[in-house]
This record gives sequence, C-alpha cells and structure tokens, in this order.
Amino acid sequence: MLMKSDSSPLAASNTDEGLPLSVKIRERIVAARRRFNANDNIADFIEPGELERLLDEVADKMQGVLQSLVIDTEHDHNTQDTARRVAKMYIQEVFKGRYVKAPTITEFPNAEHLNELMIVGPIKVRSACSHHFCPVIGQVWIGVMPNERTNVIGLSKYARLAEWVMGRPQIQEEAVVQLADLIQEKTQPDGLAIVMEATHFCMGWRGVKDLDSKMINSVMRGVFLKDPNLRREFLSLIPKKTSE
Repeated sequence: MLMKSDSSPLAASNTDEGLPLSVKIRERIVAARRRFNANDNIADFIEPGELERLLDEVADKMQGVLQSLVIDTEHDHNTQDTARRVAKMYIQEVFKGRYVKAPTITEFPNAEHLNELMIVGPIKVRSACSHHFCPVIGQVWIGVMPNERTNVIGLSKYARLAEWVMGRPQIQEEAVVQLADLIQEKTQPDGLAIVMEATHFCMGWRGVKDLDSKMINSVMRGVFLKDPNLRREFLSLIPKKTSE
C-alpha cells in the first residue's frame, strides 16, 4: 500500500533540521536571487537569534582550521579558545557590517538652502581585504555639494555609514563606490566626492612586506565630476598625507 506523503510546512521544516545554519541562510539568499559576495550585506536573510548560532558554527569550523594547522589546542593554553575568539571577531566586530542592518540615520530637510561645499574627514576606517582577510586601515574624506532638496545628516552619521560599509571583507576600490552609493541615496546632493587612503596589511604582513605603501582612490559624482574647479577645491582642502 502506498503511503501518502506529508507535504505540510512542518514536515518540510523537519527535513532541513540537520542542515547547518549557514546553508539555510544561503538558501534564503539564493531563493531571493540576491548576491552574497564578501562585501554584501545579508542582514535581511538572518532571523532574530540566528547570529549567535552562526557564531557557534563559525567557531566549530575555525576549530577544524586550527586542527588542520596542526595546533594542539587541547594542551596549548594560548589557543584553547582561539576558535571562538576568531569567530566572535568576524561576526561581531570586523565583519559586523555584513550581518547587521544599516545604522538608523535621521535626515533633515535643507531648511537654510545650504549650497556651499562641505567636507567631512578624516574618518578613520578599518576593514579587511577579501583576498587574504588581512587588515586594511586608513582614512576617508567626504565632500558634499548640497542643494535645496538635499537631506542633511549629522557629521557623526557619515562615520557610522563608513564603518558599516567598511565592516566587511572589502576591496578598496569597491568599498569607496559602495559608500558613495549609500551617501548619495541618503542625501541626494548635487555632487559627492570621496577620497580614501589606506594601508593594506596584505602587503606589509606578507608578500613584499611593505608597510610604507598606501593606496589612494576616489569617487566623484555630479558636479564634482563636471566642474574641474570644484574638484580641485575639494582636493586642495585635503591634507597631502591624511594618514599622518
């Protein structure tokens, strides 16, 4: 006799009880046809209470990495809790911008019709390169040319947005574009300019082992792109060596 299959939602949920949480989150993202590259935010697909469970999973996988590196974490008191410390660092600290929603930003109308160049910086930023997970540490300068329709946000909010974007495995060139897109969406200015200067520890810690080299890149939008005089004014107001 053929048994009727149980197609209830509960039965469906029971079939994936043994799956790692990371697989379930990945399946949600794929079902929504969204990207989940290293520098993408995936907070929309993480349910309340799941971050702590994801941390547990990462700690377990990190323990396997330590074992494959032939480190005796059972008897080495220095590394007994390293797996969980690393997992906590990734989920709650250096990659936090990947797993939490954007900070709440209060926007105000430009009541005084400000239309002069405003520069915010230097904003200290910390990230990690997505090639080696080595630190990327530097500074960002943001130039805004508002108009009467521009939303005004507090100066500290630029730092919070920068921290959220940089708190993921990043490539500097892409990070600056992501930050520019976010600020453009929040404020709708006539022009936006961002310059970032950073030291990449993947050069200083490995490879050529050069900590003196820095990478500087910029994004220009709107009037900063069209008006060379405005662009020169913005760049002239930034110290030549922002990291010193």
